[in-house]
Amino acid sequence: MSASTMSLKLLIDSKHNKVVLAEAGKDFVDFLLNLLSLPLGTVIQLITKSAMTGCIPNLYGSLENLDESYLQPNQNKDSLLKPTVATQITDPNFLLPDTKKPENKKLYYCRNHPGCVSDIQKSVYTPTSDQGGYVKGLVTYMVTDDLSVSPMSMMSVVGLLNKFDIKDLSVLEEKVLEFGVNEGLQLLKASLSSKDALTAVFLPKLTQGRDGPPVL
Repeated sequence: MSASTMSLKLLIDSKHNKVVLAEAGKDFVDFLLNLLSLPLGTVIQLITKSAMTGCIPNLYGSLENLDESYLQPNQNKDSLLKPTVATQITDPNFLLPDTKKPENKKLYYCRNHPGCVSDIQKSVYTPTSDQGGYVKGLVTYMVTDDLSVSPMSMMSVVGLLNKFDIKDLSVLEEKVLEFGVNEGLQLLKASLSSKDALTAVFLPKLTQGRDGPPVL
């Protein structure tokens, strides 16, 4: 497994072709929580306007086409179309591509925390633990199909199986997949349009695994 991928264990309801849950570590949960920090303009850049549903792509396009002369003197279009996101040198890249071209990016060191940088001048950095990211490691997390996250326990798994009325455990299958940049972008898109995001992203891969060459 390369540095740009992570391992994800899925529990599948083979009878209903549905992902019941993902057994995930800190890396995957950090990826999910990082989605909450993304400005809307960055989200549109990552998954492209043509792939998005709703009205936001039209609003984005309207600003793209709006002449700069209509903007206030202290405003510019790029602040909304290509917003900056604070970055830590020591943190993982959360498996999402950088939307800024390297030649157009300026990085500023934090005076109080020299190991950290941001592409926003005079931005305020909140220090994290030595591990970086958002959640603690050495804990297994349960991520459900609708991207609800909680610490994993026997009681939480049993409660989820009861919720979906799964009494025959023989219908459950475990699959271990690699989660990389492409899957990250697909999950970002699915999280905005589906209540069954894990199924939307991974079921096609699992189906291919049954009908064609094995996934693993």
